[in-house]
Amino acid sequence: MLRVDSSKPCQIIYAVARHEYLSYVIEPHIVQLNPNGEFSLTHQRLFSNTAKEFIQFLDDTDLKLIKILEDLEQGNIIKKYYKKPVRPFEFFGKIFNDQLFDTIRPKMEKKMAEALNLLPGKEIYQMSKEGYPAGKQLQIATEAATVLFHFRRDAEEIRYFPTIKYQGLRIEFMFKNAEIICNHPAWMMLDDTLYYFDKEIEGKKLVPFLNKRYIAVPRASEASYFERFVAPLIEKHSVYAEGFTINTEKYDAVPILKPIYVPGGTSQIHLCFRYAGYIFPYGDGRHVSVRMDKNGDEYIFHRIKRSVAWEKGKLHELESLGLKTVSSLFQNLEVDNTDADADQSFSVFEWLNQHHDQLQSSGYEIDQPDGQKRYLFGSSKIDLEITERNDWFDIYAVVHFGPYKIPFMELRNHILNHKKEFVLPSGEIAVIPEKWFSQYGNLLHFTEGTQDLKLRKHHLGLITELAEGEMAGVTMNRKLQKLNDFEEVSNVPMPVNFSGSLRPYQQAGYNWFHFLKEYHFGGCLADDMGLGKTIQTLALLQKNKEDTEAAGGKTTSLLIMPTSLIYNWMNEAKKFTPQLKMMVHTGAFRYKTPEVFGNYDVVVTTYGISRIDIEMFKAFFFDYVILDESQNIKNPSSKSYQAVKQLKSRFKLILSGTPVENSVNDLWTQMSFINPGLLGSQQFFLNEFVTPIEKKKDEEKARKLQAIIKPFVLRRTKEQVATELPPKTEHLFYCQMSDEQASVYEKVKSEYRNELLKSLEDGTFAQTQMQVLQGLIKLRQIANHPSMIDEEYEGDSGKFENVTHTLTNVLDGGHKVLIFSQFVKQLQIYRRYFDEEKIAYTYLDGSTQNRGEIVKRFQEDEKTKVFLISIKAGGVGLNLTEADYVFILDPWWNPAVEQQAIDRTHRIGQTKNVFIYKFITKDTVEEKILALQQRKLSVARALITTEESFIKTLTAEDIRDILA
Repeated sequence: MLRVDSSKPCQIIYAVARHEYLSYVIEPHIVQLNPNGEFSLTHQRLFSNTAKEFIQFLDDTDLKLIKILEDLEQGNIIKKYYKKPVRPFEFFGKIFNDQLFDTIRPKMEKKMAEALNLLPGKEIYQMSKEGYPAGKQLQIATEAATVLFHFRRDAEEIRYFPTIKYQGLRIEFMFKNAEIICNHPAWMMLDDTLYYFDKEIEGKKLVPFLNKRYIAVPRASEASYFERFVAPLIEKHSVYAEGFTINTEKYDAVPILKPIYVPGGTSQIHLCFRYAGYIFPYGDGRHVSVRMDKNGDEYIFHRIKRSVAWEKGKLHELESLGLKTVSSLFQNLEVDNTDADADQSFSVFEWLNQHHDQLQSSGYEIDQPDGQKRYLFGSSKIDLEITERNDWFDIYAVVHFGPYKIPFMELRNHILNHKKEFVLPSGEIAVIPEKWFSQYGNLLHFTEGTQDLKLRKHHLGLITELAEGEMAGVTMNRKLQKLNDFEEVSNVPMPVNFSGSLRPYQQAGYNWFHFLKEYHFGGCLADDMGLGKTIQTLALLQKNKEDTEAAGGKTTSLLIMPTSLIYNWMNEAKKFTPQLKMMVHTGAFRYKTPEVFGNYDVVVTTYGISRIDIEMFKAFFFDYVILDESQNIKNPSSKSYQAVKQLKSRFKLILSGTPVENSVNDLWTQMSFINPGLLGSQQFFLNEFVTPIEKKKDEEKARKLQAIIKPFVLRRTKEQVATELPPKTEHLFYCQMSDEQASVYEKVKSEYRNELLKSLEDGTFAQTQMQVLQGLIKLRQIANHPSMIDEEYEGDSGKFENVTHTLTNVLDGGHKVLIFSQFVKQLQIYRRYFDEEKIAYTYLDGSTQNRGEIVKRFQEDEKTKVFLISIKAGGVGLNLTEADYVFILDPWWNPAVEQQAIDRTHRIGQTKNVFIYKFITKDTVEEKILALQQRKLSVARALITTEESFIKTLTAEDIRDILA
């Protein structure tokens, strides 16, 4: 065969050819032209890779067509459907079958249709039997042909045949060698024309009639024939009937929603439409739906025109209300719910009730689901009326389900046991909204009473939450409304005999104490460390004393705290409330009977003593019982909690910078102490709040818990009240020595005192000054921790306990701390402790090399909250503005050195208020040095630079005093 020469004239043509196995295909061929411009016999099939050679004879459409028609070439088809290499005659002889044809042909026809749409204006031919592409020239019809299907029903049979019209004229196509070259969409080749059709008719509906006048169906099988064949045909195509009736009808439709209940699964809604008496599912793709009626021997077909765009609009309306389409046969709908944990089996019932009124006004009807149960569809709400009694709130509540009114009490067990279906008096079933379980579950858990609901007064938070929630209409009396808006706590005058003044936020805390008192609530003051919980409490106790005495009465309150805090409380009381009669109930020689308590305004004791003396304490009725550092009772099985629970008092308060130390569970005991029953039983609290909040990070539950405890917990962080704080605040922390520590101290002190007295007597005092200095340093070390002078020492140290306890509180608040000591040995003790407790810290003493690096780590690393510094190394050249707490572990002879240490934090770049804690061991040289410092302050400022020079300024009298 000669090849086409692209340098001479050529023409591209498209040949319709019949493939022996694959039916009709279309092929692009390039044909060489003779000198006179006619087709020669030289031609070749074009593909994308060979077309480039003939590019001057092709336009863009040709290139597109070549690419599309390549997919119809047998080699490419075989490759697509059979992955192993095989020759065409083998493939068609052995592998190809009808089933494969049915898979391949529709995909080929898609490509054919694509090509046929691009072919008008191109040269098209029918390939000759011998395979010459330019056999007979064809043309494409200029408009769609129409098909009318005819049915003639007479006494014997039904005859069925189609007629075809083109440009208004009927075409004879039967017995004319017509060929259907494409089934879907249908294309017919008749004479020299390729015809296409309107209404997406399928070619196979015409194939039987290419060589047949009609199909006859006997009357005996007409009923099923009408049902199975004629009705679907009427839906899609034009039909002319004799012997039965076809009516085309148009109606307004009604949208119908039918719930499908799926127990344990996700319920759905089936959307359909009723046109007159006929119901059609949404999404079946029909523009016309046909229903057939038989009346005696008469058949009537109702051709009902569907409002497709309107139906779609209804679907969009439902989607905008929160439904989503599930891809299934009839496109059912589900509630578009993001909460994967919620029970979805009733979700559509809830949705239907929630939007009931809106759906009704938009014309929707709601059907009952399949099965025996009848559900009530309608909007539901709760009306609550809350009245205040002495210790209770009375709650009168009515539930509306559609037209029914039900006392809320009847739903109690359903809500507590999470039962969704409530049977109404009519026998219909109301579905309880999912939200009610969380909204009212807590309320019902805490209410008492069988007929009416009663709620203890301290559940104010639940009432507030109901009033703010959108689920219920709530009415309250005016006094309760005032209590509900407790943000506005009224101002209470300060006690007359209070020395000093409160900062605005402290005054607010003091006012809040009185709000609690007025309504008989217990409270937790949870201010950050250093904000003055002690001073606010002392102001309350002083005011309480003054008010009671003015009314001619007398009361005693009880303060329980860790041992280490007693001295500080006593000190602050002396300073701010000198008229409060305070009694410390501790030590081996304490009273054994409670009568003596009545002589005092405040009894101060420790958690340990309160456990031992509980019988004595519980026999006395106190006015206030106040727990400081109340996280000490966080463990419900602890003896401390068991003991304080038995105390009797009019009011209860707790103070703690860290009411939640490790777990939300820590709250339960503390809240149960101040307001018994506030958080329900411990098991309930665990299941309802602790587990969801800690394990599942359930924010809704955390919000609920917050609402319940909010009126009774007042917490201000340092950051919140920063503007009211001075730039730096100094606190003196007095520490009690432990018994073992005190005995070591006494022993060493006696030795030095004896030597000193001897030297004073024999006049050698001047020479022994160095020795005195050593003795004082030794005593100072014991005051910090005896293990600094004796590595074998196994006991504890009061100061160490105090410092670690205070530090825990500060770290829990997320703060950074500098800890200064002039003894490297002391810093080592803390290092060991931090290593054991896995507390991240940085460390600096005189021997540290990489100072810059260490400072950078402390300033920039989020996790490193503690910096241990020896005063000699850290006095200069450090910028540590990240810290907002400074602990000074031992007082220095020279106040200027102390000031330098404090200035590490308090310098340019510091944006926080700084708290300085100085830890002083009571009844030791530390306390005496402090007093001397005060006395000699002016001298110190002017002259003193070292410990030696300080000692030199001491007279024999001063030293006697120190060692007294």
